[in-house]
Amino acid sequence: MAPTTPTLTAERILEATEEVLRRHGPAKATVVDVARALGVSHGSVYRHFRTKAALREAVTQRWLDRTAEALSGIVAETDRDPETRLRDWLAGLFAAKRRKAGADPELFATYSVLATEHGGVVSDHLTELTEQLTRIIQAGVDTGAFTTADPLTSATAVFQATGRFHDPGYAKEWEQPGAQGEFEAVVDLLVRGLRG
Repeated sequence: MAPTTPTLTAERILEATEEVLRRHGPAKATVVDVARALGVSHGSVYRHFRTKAALREAVTQRWLDRTAEALSGIVAETDRDPETRLRDWLAGLFAAKRRKAGADPELFATYSVLATEHGGVVSDHLTELTEQLTRIIQAGVDTGAFTTADPLTSATAVFQATGRFHDPGYAKEWEQPGAQGEFEAVVDLLVRGLRG
C-alpha cells in the first residue's frame, strides 16, 4: 500500500513558503520552489493562492498575525490593572520583534522586504496593534488610572513614541548595550504622561 500524502492546505503551503523564503530569499524564491518543497505541482499551490503576490501577501499576514495574537492575550487580561497591561504589552511587542530579528535574521530581512511589498497588510497590522493599545488605555481611563480625553490619540502617540523598539528599521539597535534600559525609560515617561 502506498503511503498517503498529507492533504495540501493553505497552512502547509504557508509553512513551506516560509522555509523557501528562508533558504532562497525573496528575490529568488518562486512558487515552483514552494511546490517542489511540498512534492506537488505549482498548479496545486495556485489553487490555494491565485498568484505569487497573493502567496507572499498571505505569508506576510501570517507572520504579522503571530505578534498581534500574542499581544491580544495581554489585552484580554482585564483582571489586571491597565498600567501593568500597558507595560507588558509594550515589552511583549519589543521582545517579539527582538526575538524575530535575532533568532532568524535572514527570515526577518525577508519579511522586511515582503512588508514593503504589501503595505496594505502592514497598515492593517499597525491599525490592529493601535486598537489593542487603545483598549488598554481606555480601561485605564475607565478605572481612573489614566487621564486622557482621547484614548485613540493617546494610543497612537504611545505606539509612535515607542517606534524605535518595534519598527524593523531599528533592528540593529535592539541588541546594543543599553537598549533595554532606554526602552524602560521611554515607557516610564509615557506612563507618567498617561497618569496626568
